[in-house]
Amino acid sequence: MQSSSVPAQLGETLAGTIERIVFHKEDSGFAVLRVRARGQRDLTTLVGFAPSLIEGEQITAVGNWHNDRSYGLQFKASSMVSTPPTGAAGIEKYLGSGLIKGIGPEMAKRIVKTLGPDALDIIDTNPEFLLTVKGIGKKRAEQIMSGWAEQKAIRDIMVFLHAHGVGTARAARIYKTYGQKAVKIMSENPYRLAKDIRGIGFRSADQIAQRLGFTKDDPRRLRAGVTFALSEATSDGHCGLPVDMLLDKAVELLEAPRDLLKVALTAEINDGDIVQDQIQGRGCVFTRRLHQAEDGIAEKLLALLDGSPPWKAIDPDKAIGWAQTKTGKDLSNSQKEALRLVLRSKVTIVTGGPGVGKTTLLDTTLKILAQRNITIALAAPTGRAAKRITEQTGLEAKTVHRLLEVQGSGFKRDETNPLECDLLVVDETSMLDVNLMLALVRALPKKAALLLVGDIDQLPSVGPGAVLGDLIGSKRIPVARLTEVFRQAASSRIITNAHRINQGEMPVPPAHGEASDFYIWPVENPEEGVTVIVNLVSQRIPGRFWFDPKREIQLLCPMQRGDLGARNLNIEIQKVINPPNENSIERFGWKFTVGDRIMQTVNDYDRDVFNGDLGIVDRIDHEEKKLFVKFDNVVEYPFDELDVLTAAYATTIHKSQGSEYPVVVIPMATQHYMMLARNLLYTGVTRGKQLVIVVGQKKAISMAVRNDKQNRRWTRLQEILENT
Repeated sequence: MQSSSVPAQLGETLAGTIERIVFHKEDSGFAVLRVRARGQRDLTTLVGFAPSLIEGEQITAVGNWHNDRSYGLQFKASSMVSTPPTGAAGIEKYLGSGLIKGIGPEMAKRIVKTLGPDALDIIDTNPEFLLTVKGIGKKRAEQIMSGWAEQKAIRDIMVFLHAHGVGTARAARIYKTYGQKAVKIMSENPYRLAKDIRGIGFRSADQIAQRLGFTKDDPRRLRAGVTFALSEATSDGHCGLPVDMLLDKAVELLEAPRDLLKVALTAEINDGDIVQDQIQGRGCVFTRRLHQAEDGIAEKLLALLDGSPPWKAIDPDKAIGWAQTKTGKDLSNSQKEALRLVLRSKVTIVTGGPGVGKTTLLDTTLKILAQRNITIALAAPTGRAAKRITEQTGLEAKTVHRLLEVQGSGFKRDETNPLECDLLVVDETSMLDVNLMLALVRALPKKAALLLVGDIDQLPSVGPGAVLGDLIGSKRIPVARLTEVFRQAASSRIITNAHRINQGEMPVPPAHGEASDFYIWPVENPEEGVTVIVNLVSQRIPGRFWFDPKREIQLLCPMQRGDLGARNLNIEIQKVINPPNENSIERFGWKFTVGDRIMQTVNDYDRDVFNGDLGIVDRIDHEEKKLFVKFDNVVEYPFDELDVLTAAYATTIHKSQGSEYPVVVIPMATQHYMMLARNLLYTGVTRGKQLVIVVGQKKAISMAVRNDKQNRRWTRLQEILENT
C-alpha cells in the first residue's frame, strides 16, 4: 500500500475517507471523489490525480479550495495519497468494493464481524484466520490471499508508473509478466516493456526511461527505437524497409544522430533480431520472423507447383456439361476457362470483382471434384466469410485459425501434422498476411492442391505483406480472372457502382423516388454528416427497411479519427441505440453496456477469438470484475483486459475485409484525405449485401475514386518467386 506521508507542498491539507468515487479515469489517474473529511460537516468534492482508489480508503490531499462555476465548492489537489482504512465500517466498505476477487459486500461484512477492526492486518500476516469466517473454505481463502497479494503488488506498480508519467491501466498485465521483479526490471531497462507487454509500446517505455534519467542517446534507447521504427513499418503492411527509410524514421522518432542509429541498427542485426536483405537491388532490413515467412511461403508454393493435381485427368468439356445440367446454371466463357485451369493445376488463383460468378465457379468445381472422391477443406480468414462459403456451397467451411487448430500462440497443424485433405480452398485470400499464409502452406499435405480465391482490387491485408498481389505479380502461379458481370448481378446498383468505382468512375445514385439498394446522401461538412448518420442508423433505415440497428447496420469508416471517424461515431450511435446505464463499465475510453456490438482487436489463441471477430456484450459481473461477450460461444474478459475489445457499431473499412453486412453506411469526408483511395471505397461498397448508403461530401467521394495510387508495400515474395 502507499505510504501515508504527503510531500511537502504549498497549500492546505485535506484528510478523510473516500465515500464515493464519482469518476476515475484509469489511464490518466484523474479522479473526482466525494470525501467525508475531518472538520467538514458535509461531504467534500475532491478533484485530483491518483493511480488507484477504492471506496472506504483514507485519503490525504494537499491543494486549495476552488469555487467551480458549474460544480460548486471543490478541493483541487496537487497531490493525493491513499491508505487502507482503520475503522470497522471503513474496512468493510473497502473489502466489499470489489478490490479482491471472492469478496463481495456480504462476505466483507462477515470478515469484519469475525476478524474485527484488525481484519486487514490479519489477512496480511495471518491469512489462515480467514478459515474461521463462515462461508470461507480452503479454496476461497487461497483465492482471497492470492488476490490480496496481487493487489498489493499491482498497487506498488501503479504508483511507480503514475510517478513516472505513465497511465496505470496496464499494471495487472505487467505484474503477470514480471511478478515481484516488475519495478526492478522497469528501473533497469524500461524498454523491455515495449517487447514484453502487450499494450505498452515504445513511447510509453520511453516516458518511463526519461523520467528515470535515461539520456536520448543511451544505446538501450536507440536499439529499442530502431526496432520500434521497423515494427511501425510492419504495422503499415511492410515486411521490411529500405535502410535509409528506416534510419529516416528513427531519426524523426528518436531525435538522435544518424551515425549513432546506424550503430544501434548494426547491433540489432548482429543479435539476429533484424535481418539484412535486398528488394530489387535496394538494401533493406526485416524482422527475422517476416523475412523467414516470405522465404517459407515461396519454398512451399514452388514445391507444390512441381507436382500434379491429386485427381486423375478430367475432361473439362464433359465436366462442364455435367455440372451445368446438375446445377441448372450456365457458365460464362471466363468461368469455363477458369474451371479448365483449376482442373489441370495443382495451385490456382481465381480473382474477380462482385457479381462475376466466383461463388458459382467454386460451387461447380467442388461438385465436379466431389464425384472423384476428393477430400476438400474450405477456409476463410474470418468467421463471417467462412459462414458465407458454407451457406453458398453446402460444405462446412472454417476460419483459417480453426482449420489449423490453434495451440498456444501457434497451430497444431504443420508439416509434422498436416491437414487431411486433397484440396484446400481459401476464400478472401486478399486478407491473408504473410504469417497466416505461411501457416497454411506449412500445413498443406505434399499431395494436396491449393485453390486461392480473392479480389485483387480490394484492400490488401491488415497484417504485413501483399500475398495475393505478389503471387499474381510473380506470374509463377496460374491465374484465372473473371470479368463478366452476370445479368442478375448487373441489376444491383451496389454491384454496378462497385465496378464503376473500380474503373475510376463516380458511383451513380438512383433517380429521385426510385427504389434502390445504393444511395448517396450528400452533406456539406462532417458535423452535418454525424447528424445525418445517427438519424439514418437509429430512425430512417429501421423505419423504412426494417433492419435492426444493433445487429444489421454497419458503419464503415475510412479511418478512426475525426468527427466521421469510427471512434466518434461509435460514441454517438451508442448514445441513441444502446445508451450506457448504471450497470455499464468504463475502461480504456469506452463504456461497455450489455447489448453493445464489439470487436476483438487482437488474436487471442487462449480464448479462441481472433482479430476482427464481432460479438455482443452478454453480461457484466461487477463482483467478479468480468465482462462476458457472446461470439460463437460466450467468452469472459477480466475488466483489466478490456483493451482488446473495441466498440463496433462503426469500424474501419480495413477491419471489415472478409465480412458482409445486410446494410453498410459509409461516411466520406475530406478530413479523411490521407486515406481516400479507390480500393478503400470499392472495398467498403462491396461489403454491403442489401443496402449501401454513402454519406459524405461529393469532393471526398471524387477524391477517393480518382486516387488509384496504392502505397507500395516493401515485400520480397514476388521477387523470390520470380527468381527461384
